Amino acid sequence: MIKWLEYRNSNSKDIVKRSEGESVRILGWVSSKRVHKDKIFLSIRDRYGYLQIVATPEESSDNIFNLAKTIPVESAIAAEGIVKHDPRAPNGVELRLKDLIVISKADIWPVTKSALKSPELMYDKRHLTIRGPRSRAILLIRSGVIKAAMEYFEKNDYVLINAPTFITSAVEGGATLFKLKYFDDYAYLTQSSQFYEEAAICVFEKVYVIQPSFRAEKSRTRRHLTEFWHIEAEAAFADHDDIMKVEEELVSYMLNYLNEHYSGEIKTVKKSGIKIYEPPFPRISYDEALEILHSKGVEMEWGEDFGADEERVLSMQFDTPFFVYGYPASTRSFYHMNDPDRPEVTLSSDLMAPDGYGEITSGGQRIHDYNELYNKIISFGLDPSQYEWYLEIRKYGMPPHAGFGLGVERFMRWILELPHIRDATLFPRTPSRVYP
Repeated sequence: MIKWLEYRNSNSKDIVKRSEGESVRILGWVSSKRVHKDKIFLSIRDRYGYLQIVATPEESSDNIFNLAKTIPVESAIAAEGIVKHDPRAPNGVELRLKDLIVISKADIWPVTKSALKSPELMYDKRHLTIRGPRSRAILLIRSGVIKAAMEYFEKNDYVLINAPTFITSAVEGGATLFKLKYFDDYAYLTQSSQFYEEAAICVFEKVYVIQPSFRAEKSRTRRHLTEFWHIEAEAAFADHDDIMKVEEELVSYMLNYLNEHYSGEIKTVKKSGIKIYEPPFPRISYDEALEILHSKGVEMEWGEDFGADEERVLSMQFDTPFFVYGYPASTRSFYHMNDPDRPEVTLSSDLMAPDGYGEITSGGQRIHDYNELYNKIISFGLDPSQYEWYLEIRKYGMPPHAGFGLGVERFMRWILELPHIRDATLFPRTPSRVYP
């Protein structure tokens, strides 16, 4: 039996550095095929990208030439050939085929061009359509988003923690919880890791998590998923202004990182590169945002929260990310600290993406005093016994602290100008989709 990883001595990235006439061996999948009378072009996809293989009767045996001619698209192959530098070839290099081994022969590819025009059909076959160049590029960029966030936090002395997925109490609201049987009791899927981060800051001071959150919202918009990946951070001894600085620094860092390391993938998805925005970002109050909305004909009262439509109208007025701060207490969860100078509003904010994309992060200062939090829970009509452990950490040296959450898919939809948020994840989960 051939050990395939030992067979390979090059790849689509390495081959550009190989000398003319050098013999190399590669592994991959036949992404596409063009057959001419005396020449066959195979586009081979591997971990690093695409490589063109050319088969001709003069350079390949009859058996190898015929195999290249008949091999189905998406077959897994091993190939050996001679390096030829040619400016007309993708990346300026191609492989002249000498030997071809079919490791796993593919059936006739079921994803037609007409199927790709139907979002439902495309996502029914998502396990296959992710192999396309655009999906591949988006998912690589997604990996880069996570890497960039981790690099930023590690450079700034945050500690990565892991929070549970099963929870017993709501963070963002009971109406959006997924309830499930948990042995002889019931539990819920987490909406946020925030509460567990707040416990952890008394150990590590600054923490972050990157893991999925779940919201049972029956929203069928272009920016909602029922399962999404959450980048969340919490910092002890920090106030609202401190955490806004972290948010804008993180966003700017990720944008620069992606432009530096994923420029090729970005060009596959959109014509222009990702715009870079340097902090500080503009800040407007909820009151000012409401005035802007009124000037654009949006009818809403003070104390109402901004929905997707209002955020779209508001963010169309900006060409850079911007904060909206000072949300009314009625629009925020119970854990947000009220502004001591204006108790009807909270020390909270949302970071909005420009050009109609709306909220990408949400954060603020948390209540660190036991009695204040207890009374806030009561005022929200909630049962303090459901939050016993969350309250208890306030009894033992809980300092002022602040934090935020960033939705990975919303962030990607904005920077890549994706038509729908489901394009930004491997296997999207929406109110109408839990397959494949």
